[in-house]
Amino acid sequence: MRLDRYTPGDYTPGASLLKQLLWFFLGEPLVRSRLLPFSNFKIYILRCFGATIGQGVRLKPGVKVKFPWRLSIGNYCWIGEDAWLDNVAAITLEDYVCLSQGVYLCTGNHDWSDVNFRLVSAPIYIEVGSWIAARATVGPGVTVGQGSVLCLASVAGHSLEPMTIYAGNPAVAIKKRVISP
Repeated sequence: MRLDRYTPGDYTPGASLLKQLLWFFLGEPLVRSRLLPFSNFKIYILRCFGATIGQGVRLKPGVKVKFPWRLSIGNYCWIGEDAWLDNVAAITLEDYVCLSQGVYLCTGNHDWSDVNFRLVSAPIYIEVGSWIAARATVGPGVTVGQGSVLCLASVAGHSLEPMTIYAGNPAVAIKKRVISP
């Protein structure tokens, strides 16, 4: 591969340079801070930078968001300590989604077959009532079906069917999810 010939192609961060600088030097450190454990303040900061966030959302300390203007979070979602939303493309969490501690949502990668190491990005969409367990990873272009579970430290490089529990690297379906009343 020829990294000296790398260019981002038609990719753009989606915000002005001023907005990006304000986010990286002011907004992002405040949202990630462990000294400010208050979800409402962090949600306010994310909204100021363009995130769409519903009611009842909880953000734990250490949450890292690359570009808030590419983030949409529904109602009553929980995002655990040290979760990293690496959103060079859009990330959407519908209502009642739980991202446990250390979850990594990655919307961008590089084309390993391209001599110029071209950037490839695709959105992540997580549907209602899904749970991404601790240290799990979701890759670019993945849709997590309604009510799915991605187990501890598992890696989803493909979309997950609704109401199914997945585990492993790569993640495979292990059983249907049944929720008792």
